[in-house]
Amino acid sequence: MLKEKLFSTCPHDCPSQCAVEVERINNQLIGRVSGSKVQKYTQGVICAKVARYSERVHHEERLKTPLIQMGEKGDDNFVPISWENALGEIAERFIKDASSYGAESVWPYYYGGTMGYFQRDGINRLRHIMKYSGMDKTICASIVQSGWTAGVGASIGTSPYEMSESDLIILWGTNAVSTQVNVMHHISKARKKRGARLIVIDPYENQSAIVADQYLCINPGTDGALALTIMNVLLRENKIDRNFLLEFTDYNDEVEKIISQKNLTWGEQITGIPAREIEKLAIEYAETERAFIRLGYGFSRHRNGAAAVHSVSCLPSITGKWLKNGGGALLSNYDIYHLDRTLIEGLKERDKKIRNLDMSQIGRILNNFNLELKNGPPVKSMLIQNTNPMVVAPEHNLVRSGFSRKDLFVCVHDQFLTETAKLANIVLPATTFFEHDDFYVGGGHSYLQFGPKIIEPIAESKSNHEVICELGNLLSPGHPGFQMSLEKLIEETLLISGYPTLSEFKKLKWVNCQPQKKISNFDSGFFTKDKKFHFQPNWRDIGPTGNLMNNYPDHLDIIDRITKDFPFKLVTAPARSFLNSTFTEIKSSRNREEKPRVLIHPLAAKRYNIIDGQIIKIGNKRGEVVIHSKFFDGLKENVLVVESLWPNEYFISGKGINVLTSADPVPPNGGAAFHDTSVWIKPI
Repeated sequence: MLKEKLFSTCPHDCPSQCAVEVERINNQLIGRVSGSKVQKYTQGVICAKVARYSERVHHEERLKTPLIQMGEKGDDNFVPISWENALGEIAERFIKDASSYGAESVWPYYYGGTMGYFQRDGINRLRHIMKYSGMDKTICASIVQSGWTAGVGASIGTSPYEMSESDLIILWGTNAVSTQVNVMHHISKARKKRGARLIVIDPYENQSAIVADQYLCINPGTDGALALTIMNVLLRENKIDRNFLLEFTDYNDEVEKIISQKNLTWGEQITGIPAREIEKLAIEYAETERAFIRLGYGFSRHRNGAAAVHSVSCLPSITGKWLKNGGGALLSNYDIYHLDRTLIEGLKERDKKIRNLDMSQIGRILNNFNLELKNGPPVKSMLIQNTNPMVVAPEHNLVRSGFSRKDLFVCVHDQFLTETAKLANIVLPATTFFEHDDFYVGGGHSYLQFGPKIIEPIAESKSNHEVICELGNLLSPGHPGFQMSLEKLIEETLLISGYPTLSEFKKLKWVNCQPQKKISNFDSGFFTKDKKFHFQPNWRDIGPTGNLMNNYPDHLDIIDRITKDFPFKLVTAPARSFLNSTFTEIKSSRNREEKPRVLIHPLAAKRYNIIDGQIIKIGNKRGEVVIHSKFFDGLKENVLVVESLWPNEYFISGKGINVLTSADPVPPNGGAAFHDTSVWIKPI
């Protein structure tokens, strides 16, 4: 049979959300995956891990049938069970726990294993109809979105396509070479076309820093201080755009007084960047009309992350660069899309009086911490889709002990027997994105994209939509929220959202939702109530712990401090060949990463008599991790970097890097400060 080349969309938790072309060998087998050459953003470029996706779809360890745990949790004593019996067991336990402890004792839990609206968010329809506990989605974007919207008012920014028209591009807190290869493609176009300079700001010299024209090595958690110091130089040199500030912002004498105090000496002391380099950056940024800042999520993963993101977003406002062609800034474009999720999530059934539990605090919640349970009942049952909290959640020791509870019933619906699945009572096999229909948007671009089913489900795998509907029909027979087919749900959602029909999307493939330039460069005003950019956000209106923040551009000195007992700062950066815990099951991805290692400066290692490659311990009050060392001089002497997320089983002690990270909520809306961890080290 001749191979067919069909279109689809990468479903993973990445701003690029690439349009892809896939070889279909037959209705059960795919071949090579490549980037779409005709989509304006992807332009034929995808990451290596997705290009090898056939290794994942046809992996010998794909789950093929429902499983039930017959021994103690963690014994890996699973036996096959029919779908009918598996769903019956789940429904029986959910009903029993809801009757005994209240419906809030059941906690559906999910995140971004797929970013498709219909397969990802349908679990909320089950939640709302059955009145189960809600979930605050804090583990990734809550911090960075709070910081950006504090000033701009919405998750929208300069058109991503303008970056190729820029003369200066600053990658701030993102390793685009590893995590957003399409960004580098558009940067390359600007460098070739206009001779654009690339500057990277990051705590370690990653792959993006290596290819940059200039790299600034910043102390973790001090990005807000750098932004303030840059503004101080701009103010001193009279390089601020007072006309823009007057018309488009709430900038006033009080803000100017604060900025005037954040001089180069202050900035150098906090950021670790020499004053002359900060000054040079500030002047170059001011004097380059087409200067574009591409913000990443990385520098938000600190206790002061929201304040830092807000401070960085002030830079194109104080210089008026939003209005310049090829200038401005972009974090995310998620708010340009208007896909109505009422039917998908059953929003009309939502009871706002029901508690929302913070997903980042799953360890504390499953260990019955009363504050995190919000004085409600303990969690007794869980349905988990699209995430692997045993690897990705902070405070791993608490997470492990929580999932090990004998009285906790857990069902995991996944494509592989993940570490979370190994602690489940029932495991259900899930489809990959090539085995079901869905729709996707890209935070890094402007397309609403269709991702059609390419092949039949592997073995007995079922999609998230199927599981939610079949389980829902057992829990609430006949409820209309569980009767709609996926096709009907898609059609109705597209209709109420004002988008083309499903049949039209099958021909169009995608719809470009990029706003007019006067909207994306804020010439018609920002998305705040007064249409102005807010240098002075009211953080109390933005989130419940906004009272901990100052209503002006700020460094917010609340990060985990380096002390005599904890003399290093740990950054848990993403590994190039993994995406969170996804792709760790693929041998080729693991081979590229080799093994878990901690990057340590040779001079720091020398003080501890550590030799390159030696096994060491990293620890703090939350626990210890045993790991191989690797000398690396592209970071500060008091900084450690572990590129991850490796599964726990690949660490020497059987416990991964999130043993050390904290679930303390970041103001104003919560979130995990994964890169804000003070630790000690010891040679073994």
